[in-house]
Amino acid sequence: MQDTPPSMSPQDALVAVMIAVSASDEQMRTAELVAIQRMVNHMPIFGSYDADRISTIAQTVFDLFEEEDGLDALFGLIRDALPEELNETAYALACDVAAADGELRDVELRMLEEIRHELNVDRLHAAAIEWGARARHMRA
Repeated sequence: MQDTPPSMSPQDALVAVMIAVSASDEQMRTAELVAIQRMVNHMPIFGSYDADRISTIAQTVFDLFEEEDGLDALFGLIRDALPEELNETAYALACDVAAADGELRDVELRMLEEIRHELNVDRLHAAAIEWGARARHMRA
């Protein structure tokens, strides 16, 4: 058991996952940013979350991406802050952000794979989550 509290709240960790997916291709697209803001504003898990923290968490993610082992450090922070029952929620939010602009890039797919692995999301559950994200973000 950890003596010091995690430096992120569970909601911060969810935001960090979404920011990491969006920033993984080094271009945070408007559709992705709007999706993150919309989810934070409307999902019950963020009901008491201070949306002003998004920029602080984003800066933490960006700073860690600049470090050699920053991705490992980021996942350590996320795992410390995120209760296991929210791992699939984190993956679902990540999939929604990746799909928000209508195009999945290879680097985003690799980041989703890393998130799935780091959060121990079952492959069958992940496939269902991915299918749902694809269905929600389909364009005519």
